[in-house]
Amino acid sequence: MKIINRFICVSRDIATALAVAALFAMMVMTFSDVMLRSMFDRPIEAATELTRIFMAIVVFATLPIVSERGEHISVDLLDRFFSGWAARLRDSIINLLCGTMLFWPAERVVVLTYRAKDYGDVTEYLGIPQYYVSGGIAIATYITAGVLVVRGMLILFAGNNKND
Repeated sequence: MKIINRFICVSRDIATALAVAALFAMMVMTFSDVMLRSMFDRPIEAATELTRIFMAIVVFATLPIVSERGEHISVDLLDRFFSGWAARLRDSIINLLCGTMLFWPAERVVVLTYRAKDYGDVTEYLGIPQYYVSGGIAIATYITAGVLVVRGMLILFAGNNKND
């Protein structure tokens, strides 16, 4: 069990570091782009495509972490009607449904990734193969789906819930 916990912690740290690095790079690039555009009338040509790539990295690197921690944005309109075992059952069902439903978009992204690879799609300015980014999105979506399913099972059987 120690090995599994260590693997989860290291994976979480790597994903967080990747997201932080992408966010910092996006911040520096945006600042540089604005300064170069304003002072020298020389914007960074690839800023738009880099922003898209960095945003995809930030969002999809953190998605499994947010799902594992149960930190999604949620509306608690009906929380007062659920307590104890009912809240645990509700949270378990929601996590299991969301996890199983995420497998379909992950599969669709895999199809699009193979299509982009077969067509040789690359970004406009830097020529970065687009299947790298979409493949990362597919992997992160599959991981998130698995995390949500496991989280739903843990809530159901182990009572791993904030409401308990």
